[in-house]
Amino acid sequence: MASEYPVQLTIDYPDRKLDRVSSAFRIFTLIPIGIVLGTLAGSSYAWSRSDGSSTRTGATGVGLLLLPPLLMILFRQKYPRWWFDWNFNLLGFSNRVGAYAALLTDTYPATDEEQSVHLELPYPDVKQDLNRWLPLVKWLLALPHYIVLAFLFLGAFVCVVIAWFAILFTGRYPRGLFDYVVGVMRWANRVVAYAGILTTDEYPPFRLSA
Repeated sequence: MASEYPVQLTIDYPDRKLDRVSSAFRIFTLIPIGIVLGTLAGSSYAWSRSDGSSTRTGATGVGLLLLPPLLMILFRQKYPRWWFDWNFNLLGFSNRVGAYAALLTDTYPATDEEQSVHLELPYPDVKQDLNRWLPLVKWLLALPHYIVLAFLFLGAFVCVVIAWFAILFTGRYPRGLFDYVVGVMRWANRVVAYAGILTTDEYPPFRLSA
């Protein structure tokens, strides 16, 4: 029996009829919360001229902290708790938005509540749990996962399209499709934890299940 990986993602199956109207127009209802997530995950700027002077407008965000933890692990063998908390909460928020976009839930994503999307991401004891040199090569070691995930996400997109029609006609998200999409998201989160935000040295398994 496969051992449980430290990074887990579970999403409560909506064992009820989903909102057909919300699901039908999900691409539009997603826009406001997508903008909020975008302002956290990236940055954009624009310049305009008014009365001959230039005005700078825009929004900024820092996204997931990737390089700073690498440098701290490498040189200080530390992972500042507030950096971890930022990554954990932003990853959780991203998963809630992703679950809503994939029709896995019709509850509008909260910025600060877990709702039906449960992410487990243990805080590492760097000196005990992490090799200080491994972050330098994790991006390379994770290459097979990137390739597999590209195909898995393609399959997940097809599943979401099929589920969209199923919800419109029956109000239900087929359980097999639901489990597959959640499994792909779970897999992606494990790769992010391993090679992105560097919270674990345990190599992600090639499986969709927990």
